[in-house]
Order: sequence, then C-alpha cells, then structure tokens
Amino acid sequence: MKNRPAIRPSIVATCAGLAVVVAGCGSSSLSTNTAAPGAAASTSLAAPTKDDALAAKLPPKIARAGTIVVGMDTSYPPNEFLGGDGKTAQGMDVDLFKAVAAKFGVKADFQTATFDTIILGVGSGKYDVGVSSFTINPDRKKSVNMVSYFDAGTLWATAKGNPKKVDPANACGLAIGVQKGTVQIDDLTARSKKCTDAGKPAITMVVDDLQVKITNALVSGKVVAMAADSPITNYAIKQSEGALEKLGEVYDSAPYGIVVPKAQTEFAAAIAEALKKLEADGNYGKILSNWGLQDGAVTTFAVNP
Repeated sequence: MKNRPAIRPSIVATCAGLAVVVAGCGSSSLSTNTAAPGAAASTSLAAPTKDDALAAKLPPKIARAGTIVVGMDTSYPPNEFLGGDGKTAQGMDVDLFKAVAAKFGVKADFQTATFDTIILGVGSGKYDVGVSSFTINPDRKKSVNMVSYFDAGTLWATAKGNPKKVDPANACGLAIGVQKGTVQIDDLTARSKKCTDAGKPAITMVVDDLQVKITNALVSGKVVAMAADSPITNYAIKQSEGALEKLGEVYDSAPYGIVVPKAQTEFAAAIAEALKKLEADGNYGKILSNWGLQDGAVTTFAVNP
C-alpha cells in the first residue's frame, strides 16, 4: 500500500524523515513519503487457462470491457505493493487475482486506493472488486460479498531484543503503530479500554494510511511496537535485516476475502469456483509459495463464510 524502490535501504533511510506526533492518549499520525520495498523473487507459473463456464458468469460490464477493475491499497508488502517503477502493483494478492482473472478470460486492472475507501468504491461501482488483504468480518459482510482465499492473524513486532520490554497484553501508555482502517485498530482500542478501565494510561495508537510508514517508525524508534496482519509483520521483520523481531504469537486468525458488490452473489460464487480450479491446477499453491506465504493457504473457498 505505497510506492517506493528497493526495501532494505528504504526501511532505514526514510526513518530520519518521519514525523511522529505522540499524544498522551488516543491516536497520532505519520506524514512523509516513503520508498517502496522490492518484490520477492518469483518463479514463472503456467498461465491459467480460460474456463468458458466461468466466463459466462461475468457481469455484463466486465465482459464488455474485458477487464476487472480492482481497488487495492498498494502499500502492504508482501501482499500488495508498488514495484521499483512506483507504478506496477505486485505481491501475492496481485499474482493470485491475475490468475483468477485469467480463468475468466479477462485482465485485471489494479488501481491504487487508500485502504478504508476500497469497500465504498466497490459499493459505488468505482471498482469491480476489492483485493487488499481484507479480513472477513460481520460488519464488512453487511455491505459487500466476501470470497475467502487466505488465512492470516494479527502479529506484533518490536525492536530486536525488545529493549522497552513491550508486552502486548499490557501496552498501557505506550506508542504502538497501526495502519488506518485495519482490524488491528479495533484490537488496540479494546486493549486500550482495558488499560483505562484499570486506571492505567491509554495506548497511544500512531496511525497512518500506509503500513510502510508504520514499519519505518518502529525501526527508527518513533513507536515501540507495531501490530499488523501476520504475513505483513513477518515480511517486515525479514526485510529489516535483524532490526526487528516478532513479539508474541499470531492470534485472531481469520480469512481474507475478495470484496464483490452485494448484488453480485453469482459473480462472487464464480470467483470462489475460479480459486478452487487454481488450487486444483497447482497455481494457487505456487503463488503463495513464491511469496513465502504457503502457511496461509486454505482448502475451502467460500462466499461470506
């Protein structure tokens, strides 16, 4: 969900420019540009073949255009982010949905958007679908259909050695980085309420639209920990070259969902069927493995599970 060139220098080099305003209670934000991390090495996959039965289930608008317009927050490596040119979307979600589109015999047009605007954009018709590591939850299912395709949970990270002795179960009074619009906001809000209910200071949530800025803030020491989806945290730790380490274990695992308009249940079911076919032909597993995310593989692809 952001644009930038190569990752290892960028995570550290941009830290000095970050401005973090930390209030006593509540949330603060980060505001600077960051560079994008580079892609994981990928191996070539056999191109998925068009399935005529699936193609027949495309909404007329998409069938006429020959393209599925995808809303995506391209700042969430390794799931979705911009490559070294600052324009081309890449990542696990990108590769996977390209393969889904190929099963329908159309192309995917990935359009960068801020995370918390994508579901609204799908509902308004701006995007045909949303693919951006959306955790499936009851609130989201009220307004859109969601097709499950991957499992992830929440994982915290902190500086190597945990010098501030951060405990996720007792982070009262600490500055914790989190991306806007994510399920981790709700998690930290609940944890902060436990703090204040016990007469302790609230957690200061340092919030930004871009996950890369949150990661940079942690490397620079502007926050003492961050909470994000497990594949994103693990990738950030790997790319930090020893600067970061995981804090605790993955919790609250739940499926990611491809976002489809509420009225297009048949299209959502067809996407689920396309995913099943990609699993059967081996492309699903290969795509996840290419990004080191095979642990999040699922065997059931369902609409609104």
